[in-house]
Amino acid sequence: MTDDNAPVRFDTKIAVLLRDDLETWQRLNVTAFLVSGLGTQVPEVIGEPYADADDTPYLPMFRQPVLVFAGSKEILTGAHAKAVSRGVTLSVFTSDLFAIGHDEANRAAVRAVRRDGMDLVGLAVHGPRNAVDKILKGASMHP
Repeated sequence: MTDDNAPVRFDTKIAVLLRDDLETWQRLNVTAFLVSGLGTQVPEVIGEPYADADDTPYLPMFRQPVLVFAGSKEILTGAHAKAVSRGVTLSVFTSDLFAIGHDEANRAAVRAVRRDGMDLVGLAVHGPRNAVDKILKGASMHP
């Protein structure tokens, strides 16, 4: 007999790493932006649409948890380098993006800075559990 409510252990992990000196509103905003593109690039992370008992339809969500971590600027920079070298699915948010109001300008701001010169405030990764764990080494679960 199987328990349909038993926790599932996924082979992959979705994780967000935020710089630990961000304001609360920034942490929430950065997290939302970072994970927003994941389903378009890795569609298997998206579950089925929801509906309530009245058949009101709702959008699908990730089929697995999103873990949120915090770390210093140095931990974030190191995690970014590891993520790039491992070739995992990755999104970034730089401090410049707080002052920009639309997608095209956001992309241009990231494009204008070399990888090792970005002032990262957050990143999101998706990949094999063990790879993501190694990328996030030194970070702590977000409080």
